[in-house]
Amino acid sequence: MYSKELTKGILQPIILKLLGDNEKMYGYEITQHVKVLTKGRIEISEGALYPILHKLEAEKILETEKVYIGKRVRKYYSITGTGKKAVQETTNELGDFIETLSLIFKQNTVTS
Repeated sequence: MYSKELTKGILQPIILKLLGDNEKMYGYEITQHVKVLTKGRIEISEGALYPILHKLEAEKILETEKVYIGKRVRKYYSITGTGKKAVQETTNELGDFIETLSLIFKQNTVTS
């Protein structure tokens, strides 16, 4: 598992990517998807997940739907029309960022 410092900035893009690829997901489902897809290397706690989801909802990037399952309420999150653009922009920015990081971390020699 990676350090919190390393994963903190990548959580929002991960959440946006997952919701962009799936019609709708609830919080626990998001955490489990991340865990499975990363083979346990990245785990999102509820304490990290829900503030991001609430922020994205406030920014109108996500919308919610409450589904009643027996006596329980499950809150599903999905990408809005505005959010689809944000997902694409975030994906593009992250791809560019990864390429930039590779310039640093794939160097065989250090120049001064």
